[in-house]
Amino acid sequence: MSSNILDVLFSGENKASLDAVQDNFNLSEEDTRVAIEELIPALSRGLQKNTQDAPGMDDLLDALRTGEHARYMEKPSTLGAPETVKDGNDILGHIFGDKKVSREVANRVAKKSGLSSTVLKKMLPIVASLVMGALSKKVLGGGSRGRGVNRANSGGLLTSLLDSDRDGSIWDDVLGLAARSMLR
Repeated sequence: MSSNILDVLFSGENKASLDAVQDNFNLSEEDTRVAIEELIPALSRGLQKNTQDAPGMDDLLDALRTGEHARYMEKPSTLGAPETVKDGNDILGHIFGDKKVSREVANRVAKKSGLSSTVLKKMLPIVASLVMGALSKKVLGGGSRGRGVNRANSGGLLTSLLDSDRDGSIWDDVLGLAARSMLR
């Protein structure tokens, strides 16, 4: 059984990346963990929505193959760089399509976690970069070795990584987001 994206990010091998996020935002280890745990589901749902059809999956796989995102996991010192924030904002643009969605995600997480929405808004592009780095390492083995990866094999792995409740389906996760949005 594959881990989901939170398990990948919180694995021991990625501790240096999480420490870098903690240091960059001057947060405690617990606050960093809470922020990431609360931001990841929204990012996962956005990725799920974007990859529910073949062109969307192909776009994600192409981004993973060409984006060199694994560097965020392999060289945590890059997480504080302006290029990482720009890349993260580009990733958020693809995932959410609109800056308003990113702001709303940060505001919701702030209410739920008690952390500052200002910090969470700044943290979101970094966490998006980490998610792409984790996906890159998991799906492609990191770096550019994944050039021959096919959609069928990668799709199953991506589904398991993005399945937030680990029931084997990303659809209930997507539908749950839609239901919560309608009930607000």
